[in-house]
Formats: sequence, structure tokens, C-alpha cells
Amino acid sequence: MLIGAIVVVLVVVAAAALLFLNGRNQESDEEHGSAAAAAVVPTFLPLDNMVVNLADPGGDRFVQLGITLELADDKTASLVKQYLPSIRSGILMLVSQRSSEELLLREGKEKLAAEIREEVSRPLGLGSAKKGRAQDEDLADEEERPGRQQPQGAVRRVLFSSFIIQ
Repeated sequence: MLIGAIVVVLVVVAAAALLFLNGRNQESDEEHGSAAAAAVVPTFLPLDNMVVNLADPGGDRFVQLGITLELADDKTASLVKQYLPSIRSGILMLVSQRSSEELLLREGKEKLAAEIREEVSRPLGLGSAKKGRAQDEDLADEEERPGRQQPQGAVRRVLFSSFIIQ
């Protein structure tokens, strides 16, 4: 009879431990599921290809550039579309200051992508590029208006879909 009581106690303890561990697994699964749901799928916005003369001596080199922007959400994409003429102009100015030698290197492309990201963020009120640019004072005033600020990281990455130097 003593052996039977010990077996019953062990079964009850094992069942309680199993229920406890099963409950913890469900809680962690729920936490993991909510974290995955909180992750926002990025929005990709391809820009029209650009052909830009490079700053090489003689001025006979150019780059054909395809850019896709990875943005935080659709709201940011619609905001970028509103400022697209200004953004494209800024990108053209940035690229035209580069030489083919610089852009042929991976580091040159990465630096250009970072500067394009800042250039895209600037009219959205996200970049730090407005400081020291007197020609953009009117735009800087607009950037400081309440309600225009997007969260940092709204422009996540600049992706090159084509990069041809001739």
C-alpha cells in the first residue's frame, strides 16, 4: 500500500510539472507570435533609372543608376512620392560629384548609398543634412513644422537595382 501511495504522489507531481512546463511554452509561443506580428514588412519604392554625368576629367564618363528605396511603411512611401522631384534632383547632384574611379569601388557605392539615404530623408524631416545648407532654408523651415516628423529609420536602406558606368 505504501508503494501505491508513492506511485500516486509521483504521478501527481509529474502531471503538475508537465502542466506547468506546457503553460510556459504556450506563453513563450504567444510572446514570439506577437513579436513577429509587430515586425512591419518594409515597403519598396523603385525610382526611375537615372543617367548622370560623372566628375571625371574630360566629362565623358557617366553612370546609369537604378535605385530602389526600402521604406518603413506605405505612409512613408506616399510621402516620398510627394517630394520625388526634389529627391531626384538631390540624388542627381550627389552622383554628379563622384568620379568613376570612386564609384567602381564597393566603399564608394556604400558611401553613395548612405548619402542618398540622407538626401531622401532630408525633405521628409528625417535627415541632418539641412544644417549648413543656406539654399535649403525654406525647406528646413518646412521640416520643423509639427506633424511632419516621421520616426527615425523610415528610410531603411538604399538598394541599387542597376549600376552601369561608361
